[in-house]
Order: sequence, then structure tokens, then C-alpha cells
Amino acid sequence: MSNMLICPSCQAEVAAHHKFCGKCGHPMGDVPRPKTGPQGGTRSTEGRARLILIRGEGLDGVSYHLNATEHYAGRSSGAILFPEDHYLSPKHANFFYRDSHLFVRDEGSLNGVYIRMRAPVELRDGDQFLAGEELLQVEMSELSGDTVSADNTHFFASPRTAKPFRIRQVFEGGRAGLCYMARQDSVIIGREHCDLNFPDDRFISGRHCKVDFTRQHAVVSDLQSRNGTFVRIKGERELVHGDYVFLGRQLLRVEIAA
Repeated sequence: MSNMLICPSCQAEVAAHHKFCGKCGHPMGDVPRPKTGPQGGTRSTEGRARLILIRGEGLDGVSYHLNATEHYAGRSSGAILFPEDHYLSPKHANFFYRDSHLFVRDEGSLNGVYIRMRAPVELRDGDQFLAGEELLQVEMSELSGDTVSADNTHFFASPRTAKPFRIRQVFEGGRAGLCYMARQDSVIIGREHCDLNFPDDRFISGRHCKVDFTRQHAVVSDLQSRNGTFVRIKGERELVHGDYVFLGRQLLRVEIAA
């Protein structure tokens, strides 16, 4: 197994010295080779972990075995490819091993890498998270802008709330959508009967998640939602068995052998 690679096209095992996949003919030149340790043997990372593509209704799809040291994923560059997903950058993320632990790193992608949260997560001003199909951003800075013109005329506008905390919906292209001004230090997000409601989002739970604000940071907590709440990572993050990773339009489950 240590001298075998996985074809990124058909997932067949291919001998490391072969230039093409014997099953589908896919070129193997760009597939990462296992690195060797100081004694000349292959590092024992092969077969320890895999990614399971989740299809509709939570069904398991294709498995991607993480047999090498690094595994780039994206639209057109790497071993794990989704060429039809235009929300993925050409080289979007890297699943790699370090000190016998599995990590994922955002390779400077446009749309980011999201991890399903298992416990409350601290967020800073401008951080983003996913609830259902909604991409949301926390904003905590004071609202700026003039309220009185040069000739001492006051601008007419909606009254400001006492708190500067906001949750902003982000549309494609980074355009701002709905903006909810927090009236208290906590905001409940869901489909109905919450502070911030998305009644037409079929993937969001009735009470999906909660954001608690302080002057320094915000904390997002999942409220036992059906589909989970996902937080955009910064840089890299260690993965454990059972984690869910969302990139582009692809949902992947992490399985790590004991």
C-alpha cells in the first residue's frame, strides 16, 4: 500500500511509478508522492484517513483516501478535484499530515473553508459563519459616518440602536444583504420565532444558532440544529474523526482510522 497512489479521477489504486492510471488513463504526474523518513521507509500516513463526500439527504458518496502527506483539493489543481464547482478556487485547500495529525489549510481561496462546530466558537469583527444556506458575518465596530452636514442639517435616517453589534447577510460577490442590529447582547438565528429569521431557508432549523456579544468578541453556539453551524477557518485547522468540512459546494466528512 505504501507504494500506491489514488487516482484523482476514478479513485483506483495506481503504482507510484506509473505515469498514468491503468483504469481510466488519468495522468498521475501531479499526484503527491508519499514522503520517506530518515530510514528510507515511507511514513505511515497511508490509509489513516479519508474524506467522504456527502450527497443529498446525507447519503455517502465518493471516498477520497488520504494516502500521501499532502492532498490538494480544488476546481482544477490537486488530487481531489470538483471541476464543475465554480465556487471552488483552482487550488482551494490542502489536507495534510503533521506529526501524525490531520490538518486542513485554506490555500488563499476566494470563498474559504468551513468546519462544522462541535462547541461554541469565539469570533472577531468580520468573521463569517454558515447557518443553513445563509452566509453571515459578525460586525462589532462602532458605526461611523456624519450625522450632521456642514450647514448643520441633520441627516434623516432610522434611529440607531444603543449597541453597535450587527449580523450581516453576505450575498454573492460579497454584497451586503440583510443587516440585523442587536438590541440585546444575544441574537437567536433560525427559521421562525427568532431574533433573525430566514423562513424560506429549508436547511435552517427553527432555532438554529445563537451569537453572544461582548465588547471584545462574539461567541457563536449551535442550538442542536439538524444541519449544523459552520465557521470559516483562518489559515489551518486540525481535523478529528467525524468532522465535517464545507468548501465550495462540497460537504465532506472526515474519517480517521484508530
